[in-house]
Amino acid sequence: MTKKIFLALIILSAGLFACNNSQSNSENADGEDMSQFAEDENFKEQHETPEEINFEGKGEKMEFDTPDGEKGTAYAILPEGGTKKFLFVIHEWWGLNDQIRQEAERLFDELDGVGVMALDMYDGESTDDQNKAGELMTAASQKQDRLKAIIQGAMDYAGEDAKIATIGWCFGGGWSLQSSIMAGAQGAGCVIYYGMPVQDAEALAPLQADILGIFAEKDGWITPEVANNFKALAEGSGKNIDVHIFDADHAFANPSSPRYVEEAAQNANALALNFLKERLN
Repeated sequence: MTKKIFLALIILSAGLFACNNSQSNSENADGEDMSQFAEDENFKEQHETPEEINFEGKGEKMEFDTPDGEKGTAYAILPEGGTKKFLFVIHEWWGLNDQIRQEAERLFDELDGVGVMALDMYDGESTDDQNKAGELMTAASQKQDRLKAIIQGAMDYAGEDAKIATIGWCFGGGWSLQSSIMAGAQGAGCVIYYGMPVQDAEALAPLQADILGIFAEKDGWITPEVANNFKALAEGSGKNIDVHIFDADHAFANPSSPRYVEEAAQNANALALNFLKERLN
């Protein structure tokens, strides 16, 4: 073998090794962080500009202390006389907008004696622009300590003897799971709508709440494979989980989205509501 051929083989091998490493890094992206999709043009196209909702509700903006010395905020609807049962509602990548406030009130009206707090994970920012939404989701995901501080602040407000359930969509679906993991023994139930779940047993270990996973057959990112792998992980870790995969696309349960599928959304919402009622009774 000549020196030139030998050197060429070394360069080719190095190139193949780099290619394989790049593919591996992509495949092993942090499953808990949906910001990995923020620059994906196809993912952006799955999030068309939401329809405007002129919502006027009975809830109010509330502030609470967070353990990082800052303040957290939420759109809150609380029963008169107080409560020890709470539902944390976590928004999509758009931020805490009127559609999420409307969902929070719908859930409050259906749940007896439950305080509903729609947490503002973006600290006051929201948008209806795809590019800005990607920036907000990426920025938030790069400050996970802040996101966890917001959740912890809400838990502290609820109190150490409160039962806490969580629900979220897309970005909020993943953080619904993270919130229930943080809640530990206080966790009453966790609803995930097409959010990226954790992918290892160690991260899931502190979770004590039952899980309801709602996913979409046509979702090209939070795919049925992701859903089924998470179900297997949860069951293998001794968790109670129920997964439903609907014949729809990502964001199918958002009535302000062009991808809204009414029948699938109503069925999914009924499942979620019954799940929450059983665990927050």
